[in-house]
Amino acid sequence: KGHFNTFVTDGMVAGGPYIDLLEQQLAMYKWADDDYVQVLATAWETKGDNLEVKLRDGVKWSDGTAFTADDVVTTYTIYRMLKDPIWKYVDKIEAKDKLTVVFHMARPSTVVLRYALRYPIRANSVYGDWARKVSDAAAKDPNFESDATKQLRLDFEKFRPKEMVTTGPFKIDVNSITEAQLTLVKVPTAWNASIVQFDKLVLYNGETPTVTPLVLGKRTDYATHGFPPATEKEFESKGIRIIRPPTYTGPGIFFNFKNEAFQKTEVRQAIAYIIDRVENGTVALGKSGIAVQQMTGFSDNLVANWLSPEDMKKLNTYPHDVKKAEELLTKIGFKKGPDGTWLTDKGVKMEYELMVPSEFADWSAAAENAAQQLTRFGIKTTVRGVTFAQVPVDIDAGKFQIAIQPWGAANPHPHFSYVNNLFLHNYVQANGPGMSFQMKQKSAAGDIDFQELVIGSADGLDQAKQKAAVTKVALAFNELLPIIPLFERYGNNAAISDHVDGWPADGDPILKNGLYADNPIVLLIQTGVVKPK
Repeated sequence: KGHFNTFVTDGMVAGGPYIDLLEQQLAMYKWADDDYVQVLATAWETKGDNLEVKLRDGVKWSDGTAFTADDVVTTYTIYRMLKDPIWKYVDKIEAKDKLTVVFHMARPSTVVLRYALRYPIRANSVYGDWARKVSDAAAKDPNFESDATKQLRLDFEKFRPKEMVTTGPFKIDVNSITEAQLTLVKVPTAWNASIVQFDKLVLYNGETPTVTPLVLGKRTDYATHGFPPATEKEFESKGIRIIRPPTYTGPGIFFNFKNEAFQKTEVRQAIAYIIDRVENGTVALGKSGIAVQQMTGFSDNLVANWLSPEDMKKLNTYPHDVKKAEELLTKIGFKKGPDGTWLTDKGVKMEYELMVPSEFADWSAAAENAAQQLTRFGIKTTVRGVTFAQVPVDIDAGKFQIAIQPWGAANPHPHFSYVNNLFLHNYVQANGPGMSFQMKQKSAAGDIDFQELVIGSADGLDQAKQKAAVTKVALAFNELLPIIPLFERYGNNAAISDHVDGWPADGDPILKNGLYADNPIVLLIQTGVVKPK
C-alpha cells in the first residue's frame, strides 16, 4: 500500500525517523546544546524580516540532478497547498541564487527557523511540475478554498512517483520491497557517503507484535517500538539493552466534536478526572509511560521553561477523582440511567467507540485501560482497533467518535505541540472536518480564538517575549481540554550490540534528542558514530 509521495498519507517511510537518511532536512537539532547540526544547509541568518539560508554546495540527488535552492522552493510551495503552518508566518519563499533561499516573514517568528530547517526537502525533478501548478493556483486563490484548488490537492494526493529520489546517504532499493521489509542501499555519490559507515540498512515492516520476535532473535539491531513491560523484561533477560530517550509527546484522547456531549467542557474535564493516568501509563509502558501532570498540551519537561511559578500554580492537574467527575456531570444535567450508564442532559446514553491503531501495543494497552476505567464509571466505551495508517485518515474525515492519537510535538517551542493538538487533525489543516473543534471558544479568561493564540504564541524574534502568549494558550488548553493527554512516552528502544558499535551511554546528552523528530541514533548514523562492528 505504501508509495513514494512522502507529502501525503501512507508514504513509504514518511513520518518515521529514517526519512532523515533519505529526503534530508537542512539541519538536525541537538536538544542538549539548543543548536542545529548542518545537513543540507551550512549557514542561516535572520536579516530584518528575512531568514536567509545558505545551502551546501556539491550535493547531488540520487537521480544525478544537482541539489539547489529550487528544490527547497518546490518543497515549501507544495506545503502551501497543504496549508502548512509555516505559511501563517511567511508570504514568500524564493531562490536568491542557486544556493541561497530567502524566507520572507510577513509575521516574524522564531519558529520559522524550525519550519525551515527541519522539513524533508523533496526533489524539484520529481515535484517541480506540481509546484508550478500550486503557484499558478495560489495567484488566483491564495487561501486554497476554491473548488479548483481543492481538486488540485486531491489530484496531488493521488500522485505516485516511481521512486524516492534522495539527497541522503541511502535510497530505497525498490526491488527489495516486500510485505515484510525493505532495504536502504548506500548512494555512493551522496555528499556524506564516506562518513556513513553502513553500506545498507534493512527496515522491517510492522508494529510491535511483528518486530518483537525479530528483536528477541537478535535479527534486528535497533527498534523504536512501544514494547509492553513484559516484553521489555524479556529483552533484559537476554541482555538486550533498553535506551530511553524522551519523545516529548504521547497518546491522548481526541474527540469528535460533532457529538454534542463532547462540546461541553465539563464532559471533557470529567473524563480527565475519571482516567487514572498513572495507571494508564504504567499498564501501557511501565517505566517509559509517565503520566502527564500539568495538562498544558505540551511536555511537562518544558512547562517550567515557559510558565512562571505563579502561572504554573493556576494549572489544574486533574488528579484521579471520580467524585469530582460525578459532580461536574450532575451540574450540567447529566445523570445515571437504571443500568448504571450515564445519560446526557438530552437523555442520550454515553456509549462510545474508542478507535486506536491496532498495531501500536502501547497505545492499544492505553486504550483498553482507559475504556475499562470509563466503563466502570458508567461511560460505556468499546475499543476498536484499526490499522495505524488508516486511523489519521478516518479522523481527518470525521469518521470516529473518540480516538487515540499523539498529543504534543518533539520541539522545544510549545507552538508546534498546539499545532499538532488543534490544527493537524482538525478542519484548520486536515483535508476534511477532522475533530470539528471550533477555534473560537469561551473560557474563564473570556472569548478566545485558539487559532490566533497558537499562531501568536510564536510571534516575534524574541523568545523571552513569547512566554506571555504561550502562557495564555497553556491556561486556556488546561481549562478547556480540547484533547486529553494521557501519558508522556519515553523510548524503550532495543539496542543490540552483536553487530553494531557506537551506541551512546546512558546519560549521554544526545539522548535528550526526541525519539522521532530528531532521532539520536539516526543522527549518530549520519555522523559515523554508530557503525558496524
